[in-house]
Amino acid sequence: MSEPLNASTLQLPTWLQPSLLQGMLRGIERESLRMQANGFLSQQPHPDGLGAALTHPYITTDYSEALLEFITPPKRSIPEALDFLQDLHAFTYRQLPEGESLWSLSMPCMLDREEDNIPLAQYGSSNIGKFKTLYRHGLGIRYGRRMQTISGVHYNVSFPDQLFEQLQQQENDSALKQLSLQDYRSHRYFGLIRNFIRSIPMVMYLLGASPTVCRCFVTGREHNLQPLIAGTLYLPEATALRMGRLGYQNSAQRALGIHYNDLPGYLQGMRNAIYTPYPAFQALGLDDAHGNPIQINDHILQIENEYYSLIRPKQPPQGNETPSQALEARGVAYVELRAVDVNPYSPIGISTDSAAFLEVLALYCLMSDSPDISEQEQDLIDQNQANIVNTGRSRDLSIEMPNGPVNFHDWIAQHLHRMQDLAVLLDEAHHTNLYTAAIELMQQRCDDVDQTLSAQMLKQTTTFGGTWNFGAHLAEQYKSFYASHHLDQASLQHLEQAVQDSRQQQQLLESQPQPNFCEYLRPYRNLSHHYGAENKQCS
Repeated sequence: MSEPLNASTLQLPTWLQPSLLQGMLRGIERESLRMQANGFLSQQPHPDGLGAALTHPYITTDYSEALLEFITPPKRSIPEALDFLQDLHAFTYRQLPEGESLWSLSMPCMLDREEDNIPLAQYGSSNIGKFKTLYRHGLGIRYGRRMQTISGVHYNVSFPDQLFEQLQQQENDSALKQLSLQDYRSHRYFGLIRNFIRSIPMVMYLLGASPTVCRCFVTGREHNLQPLIAGTLYLPEATALRMGRLGYQNSAQRALGIHYNDLPGYLQGMRNAIYTPYPAFQALGLDDAHGNPIQINDHILQIENEYYSLIRPKQPPQGNETPSQALEARGVAYVELRAVDVNPYSPIGISTDSAAFLEVLALYCLMSDSPDISEQEQDLIDQNQANIVNTGRSRDLSIEMPNGPVNFHDWIAQHLHRMQDLAVLLDEAHHTNLYTAAIELMQQRCDDVDQTLSAQMLKQTTTFGGTWNFGAHLAEQYKSFYASHHLDQASLQHLEQAVQDSRQQQQLLESQPQPNFCEYLRPYRNLSHHYGAENKQCS
């Protein structure tokens, strides 16, 4: 293509055969709040029957003790990944306290006026466990605990090395041909990342599922939302309020200069953020009046995970590596697509169609030209994202491209048309028709805004009398669904063993000699190496 995700048709090269896509892997991370029978956020600890959240490979907690996170291992097909995710949900429902269920929407709707009633996730007495809880406490005092109760779906996808080997052979640039496979793979994944960022308006329109919020979520916050029905606020043409300024936003991060034009630049930007103090966070203090730490440090980012991004380059860390150290050592292994709302119409929060669409989109982004994103283009991307969040279902909406405004629906249709051949290729590689069916469904949503998830949700929210009633109806449906879900003996034994193993691993961690927590925290607070500042330590 002559321009990134723009003017020309993507011509599939003759060498791109289905066999090159065999070996793709995908994994899913889904978050969901636990809800009490009275409708409020659970105040109970992480269910004992789920094992240790610190060490369980598949079922853990995110920000809150009440915010479950389900994690599938990498799977070779979409049905395998979704089936495993469904088994995790079925197993979890068996362990929930009496009367509890899982909330089925991205935006929470069971919060009272007191933020402290959103319990921080607890990970035991080991230093790493205390560190994880302290990190969450820091997030709470920086941005408020309510924001941290938003749920999403992260879709992880990787392509096989034989695809990158063939891509490299076709390069005309001699410098790219001479790169190691590791470095070339990272180069291409960063191209995918840039194009995915460019395609965010399409993702939010087609998969966005947060057009309303409960009034309790915006307690004490300024907003531009309108009343829809008692207790529910909305914007008439919104798609994904989770992705807007009410969601995961951080003004301190906007000026970081972290870009995705290459891996070294990305890593340098992350390092700068981790070691740079931020006045607003310095004003919060490091410790309370009793000398107990209240945040890891007062830097722009406490740790790398605090960087809120639409997509992340990933490499599994080994030992005590940070994510950046793993990337620097072994390059990009896969990408994590993070701009995905929970689909309320699926008991696992994501449908087969959404998964297949995301994989076609990822391949499309990988195979398309992807020049660097300039500051000017990034400004347009940010502007487009805000417009689609708030008015994405407007029938005559335009978005800004580097060459000028284009009709939003025409722009989506153009991309979906170009993606069709890739969907056929993926179908052939996986012996299925999931991918072409997904593109067909997304085209229907493009043609008719009333078929989008956000439009359907808005209609049913009104029908049921508010976001709370709609969400509670779904939660009850899915509770019944999992009560009758068959969990085969092999899967049950595997998950029960994971529970036992997680407990043993946490006990082992807590039984080992470890330094005082303040000593453990010292490297994360030591700025002297970079800025000549004095060490700051808890008492």
